[in-house]
Amino acid sequence: MQVFVIGNISVDETYLINDLPQKGSSIHGAKTHQDLGGKGANQAIILSRCGINTILIAAIGNDNQGHWCKEKIEQERLTLRPNSPRDCRTDTSLILNCADGDNANITTTTAADALSINDIEQELLLSKPGDVVLQQGNFSHQKTEAIFSLARQKGLTTVFNPSPVKDTFAELLPLIDILVVNQLEAQRLGHADDILLAAHALLNAGVGQAVVTLGAEGSMLLNATGVTRVAAEPVSVKDTTGAGDTFLAVMLASSLLRQSPLTAADLHRAARASSITIGRTGTLSAFPTQIELVQILK
Repeated sequence: MQVFVIGNISVDETYLINDLPQKGSSIHGAKTHQDLGGKGANQAIILSRCGINTILIAAIGNDNQGHWCKEKIEQERLTLRPNSPRDCRTDTSLILNCADGDNANITTTTAADALSINDIEQELLLSKPGDVVLQQGNFSHQKTEAIFSLARQKGLTTVFNPSPVKDTFAELLPLIDILVVNQLEAQRLGHADDILLAAHALLNAGVGQAVVTLGAEGSMLLNATGVTRVAAEPVSVKDTTGAGDTFLAVMLASSLLRQSPLTAADLHRAARASSITIGRTGTLSAFPTQIELVQILK
């Protein structure tokens, strides 16, 4: 069994600021980190550290940052495809880390946009029925839909983390086996302010299983058998960057290793792993190590 993570790679630059700037304002900040990032790369790295055979299908540019990203990926237990860089700049994420531990991100998609559906289709020739395709929200609606439609044709399990979210992603829900969203994404795609109503609307739209992360309030798993709530792990917040990616990857890895649909146990393990990320600063440098993940997944 393989997981094909189809998404993006970026260079994350983190700046510490007191609060988010208002329109037209100028503020001081301090650059604290430069790290490998991108939701696709984040999730693929953590899945591979969990012992999952992981292929990251993502584009890097033909610049120094692209070379740096490739070197970082080669230190992990995953395969990066395609082999050749695109003729563009590598994507960058600007992370504004506020004093209270929260953050806001600005991400370019130049390299991600340069990855064509034909490129992706060629890489998926190696897939087999029962393998998993995991996407985030960095592609256009049309490309995202084409990838999931292709995955369904091939008998692959589809997992969607629609972040950054687009309203049109609601049209793709019938193609999704596992949907992972935060509260705001659930409300937006489910067209309801009440989180339970929104989450049930996602299921009614055709999603097989839905997981809603609720920050300090924990998470919820919804499927045909009902709703299961799981508490968050207590942690002293240092940086929330990458916490959602950690949660998703460990939850999915736990389910795949057990060869069973998602349960509360998978969400508990994911909460433990994401608490490690939240308690550290940075992106890649904040993720749980392979040793830590092996202990969590026992």
